[in-house]
Order: sequence, then structure tokens, then C-alpha cells
Amino acid sequence: MIPLIIYIFIRLVKWAKGMPKGAYLFIAFMPLISLFPIPPTVFKNVAKAKQEQRKKQTDSDQ
Repeated sequence: MIPLIIYIFIRLVKWAKGMPKGAYLFIAFMPLISLFPIPPTVFKNVAKAKQEQRKKQTDSDQ
């Protein structure tokens, strides 16, 4: 996934360098990427869910 994104950005930079209008368009869309929130890591959520599941199992066993 990351190599695909890098490839797309490289293509966009080459395209933007070739055309002045493309450069303005490229610069206009770059700040929009920072507007998207970065999701929390999934691994932390999975570990938390496993701990809660273990607690539920120990509670139900007693």
C-alpha cells in the first residue's frame, strides 16, 4: 500500500513539474491530506479487546 502511495506521489510531482497548472493543482491538494485524521493503531485496540475478553472469561468461570 505504501509503495503505491509513493509511486502516485512521484507521478504527481513529475506531472506537476511538466505543467504550471498542474503544479498549482498539486499544491492546492497537498494540504487536504493533513485534514484526514490518523486512526489509532489497531494493535493497541486488539490487545485491549483481548484483555477484556480474558477478564470476562475469568469472571464467568467463578
